[in-house]
Amino acid sequence: MKIRSLVAPAGMGVALMVALGGGAKAAEIKVLSSNAVKTVLEELAPQFERATQHKLVFRFAPAAELKAQIEKGEAFDIALLTAAGIDDLIKQGKLAAATRANITKSGSGVAFRKGAPKPDISTAEALKRALLAAKSIAYVGQGATGATMSGMMERFGIVEEMKTKTQRLSGVPAAVAVARGDAELGFTQISEILSVEGAELAGPLPPGVQVFTLFTAAVGSGARDAAAAQSFIKFLTAPAAATVIRAKGMDPG
Repeated sequence: MKIRSLVAPAGMGVALMVALGGGAKAAEIKVLSSNAVKTVLEELAPQFERATQHKLVFRFAPAAELKAQIEKGEAFDIALLTAAGIDDLIKQGKLAAATRANITKSGSGVAFRKGAPKPDISTAEALKRALLAAKSIAYVGQGATGATMSGMMERFGIVEEMKTKTQRLSGVPAAVAVARGDAELGFTQISEILSVEGAELAGPLPPGVQVFTLFTAAVGSGARDAAAAQSFIKFLTAPAAATVIRAKGMDPG
């Protein structure tokens, strides 16, 4: 995994070790996380690893895909998915309810290719016009934005008009498809647009259309070191993490 280092203020490492129980034996923590939180976790991982000596191993994919893998028995220590997905897995006994914590809240946005005219999506009516004018749009079918898009097009009454120019992606983020020129507009979580070179953020979905998604974490009921896993969740809810979360286009949970 390629991660970017974030330099912590002097003394923060010691404070983190005290707060997170850094004296414990180092462990490897496997995290299954929604793509929406990828940039946040990649930024924060080095701080946590330096402070605790634990090693984080990430797998990023659409939340629905990861939930299905957990239900099939995939081994993991932490799941960071949509709140609805986490709550369902808790009911199934796959996650420890006592470790549940809200991490981030994210809205969906619109990506367009760098250098292309910026679409007007400032109002619901402007967004509808932009959809109808676009030659092609894309979003991940199993992603957190998928349900939002389906509901939006039904509300606008343009389901039939959009059928032939809508790509429901799998394995390729919407902003990446836009950067490649495979789609004119991409719809996804704002955090997933800001990190893609070649794509730009036209803006968040307008009021009345926007749907915020809450991303929540919990420790797996079969975690190899539950205490180590919970220490990372605790770190993600700390004030220092909130600064990074906001910088990535999201709000702390």
